[in-house]
Amino acid sequence: MPSTFGFINAKLLFCLLVISILYHSAFVTSKPTGFSLRAVIDDSPESPLYLIENLTIAERLERLIKISYARVNYLNLVSSGDAKLVPDNIRIPILRDALYYAVAFTIGSQGHPVKLLMDTGGGLIWTQCLPCTNCFPQKLPIYNPTASTSYATLPCSHPLCNGDRRLYNCEHGRYCVYNAQYGGGASTSGIASTEAFHFFVDQHSTHPFNVIFGCSYDSRDITFMNTDISGIFGLSFSPDSMASQFSALIQHRFSYCLAPFDDATPRPLVLRFGEDIPQLPPQSVGSTQLIASPTSYFFYLGLKDISVAGHRIGFPPSIFQIKPNGLGGFFIDSGALFTHIDADALGGNAYAEVLKVFAAYYGSKSLKQTGASPEGFELCYERPPNFNEFAALTFHFDESVYTVNGQYMHVIAPNFFCVGILKGSSVSVLGAWQQQNKRIIYDGGRGVLEFADENCMNDIA
Repeated sequence: MPSTFGFINAKLLFCLLVISILYHSAFVTSKPTGFSLRAVIDDSPESPLYLIENLTIAERLERLIKISYARVNYLNLVSSGDAKLVPDNIRIPILRDALYYAVAFTIGSQGHPVKLLMDTGGGLIWTQCLPCTNCFPQKLPIYNPTASTSYATLPCSHPLCNGDRRLYNCEHGRYCVYNAQYGGGASTSGIASTEAFHFFVDQHSTHPFNVIFGCSYDSRDITFMNTDISGIFGLSFSPDSMASQFSALIQHRFSYCLAPFDDATPRPLVLRFGEDIPQLPPQSVGSTQLIASPTSYFFYLGLKDISVAGHRIGFPPSIFQIKPNGLGGFFIDSGALFTHIDADALGGNAYAEVLKVFAAYYGSKSLKQTGASPEGFELCYERPPNFNEFAALTFHFDESVYTVNGQYMHVIAPNFFCVGILKGSSVSVLGAWQQQNKRIIYDGGRGVLEFADENCMNDIA
């Protein structure tokens, strides 16, 4: 699907929702078996958020809708197996027109500063390295492994580079190498290595972690160039991700809580690991099993049905199942800004059925649809003064339900509002917009996703 990747040459996407980079005061807090990374918004001239206040609300929404579609188009490619993990094509998140989250820390014995985009859907951790065959320009100095006494290449005997389940390849019997290539020409390749990553434990001191990462010497058409960002910080359950490498330390668990967006601009967030994840009252926590996919490491969930405004639609049990070709299914992904419902699901057009119920609800309120809607949203209404009766949506799982407050199920402007759902093409995704004010916990050890309502504004310090 080469046409779906034209946006790559406009901006490069990562995976957590909307572009952001850590300020210099950002830091990591730590416990013996857990730590936290804080991410905030980049408002530099290179950021798509720079002067965003000069855009109209509709222009902002259309920009974010395009980002969300770009993300899901990429996920379709990976799910179908067109972008493979082995042997020579590593999955990295190259999508989105704008807006990223990044983590900041130092690496190596020299304390070299780096900023990497966070990716909950990918595994590979990589940064640009000297000497470059082809590197994109970045504002921070490019990391030089020869200047670090703690740097080493990953041996070809390592399980990530040897055997049927390897992610990388051995070259000339000496170097363990990776090569990630995608439609549109974006690529990165280099040598799998190990290095000391120093995460801040307070504003002045750090703690080292020995991390397997990619030292990229050749990166092409990577268009977050000319910023501080130099690579990717993978967080999926792929064997080479941060979550997998430090599974014992973090108990296979990480978590975030997305504060409500303000005029389509995200608040800072804290990415928490292990024991730094807050303890929640058991009666307030919902959970559902994570479902394994043969073609990807996405966080698939066993969605059974959907309710809108208290009306349960009654979808057939198979409609949100993963198809034999790897497409379909339902997963949570903070890189997709809005929720997508599959219009080509097993057994019918789930997207149309969901919108039909929303339309019936607002029809019963005698609301008038708008003549012009932001591109991508199909159901928008004029908003009467003081109207706040927005329909909630509930996702039904075997074990529990996940209910999205009506306020977060819509994109609301002073004079109009839109149902915040986009048409999915062979996949359904629970996007970041519908995760606002929710504590989300990915627990790989138990194989579950946990969630609870929370005031996420209290989690940004």
